Amino acid sequence: MQTGDKCRRDLRRAYNAGMERGPHAIGDILKERQNIILKGADAATRGGFTQVPNFLLRSQKLSAGDKMTFAMLLSYAWQNDFCFPGQDRLAEDLGLSTRSVRTHLKALEAIGLLSIQRRGQGKTNIYELNLTPRRL
Repeated sequence: MQTGDKCRRDLRRAYNAGMERGPHAIGDILKERQNIILKGADAATRGGFTQVPNFLLRSQKLSAGDKMTFAMLLSYAWQNDFCFPGQDRLAEDLGLSTRSVRTHLKALEAIGLLSIQRRGQGKTNIYELNLTPRRL
């Protein structure tokens, strides 16, 4: 019987086995792994869901707020490579102040995950998401 860190490491390895093979449909993952249960709807729930790249989730250079902001932008840009929500909308959806949103957007831009095209006063910016950052 294993104990401690080695046991946890072996369990993680077993749980994540095969995940490196590439992207999988959520339905296929749910069929393979009986320990993931979505209650109340099918895999594509009425409100939808957003996949966030693991490299982003595991980044030590980004704050939790940076990661959530990027995930929210991903949810807006579901079918495109860009999106253009207002900062007020982002703040409301994230439960943050607009000042915090601007801070997180600047951090994402600095690390190369985000390009911001400013369209002028009174217009929303266009946010282009980059999944191959320069400095992550």
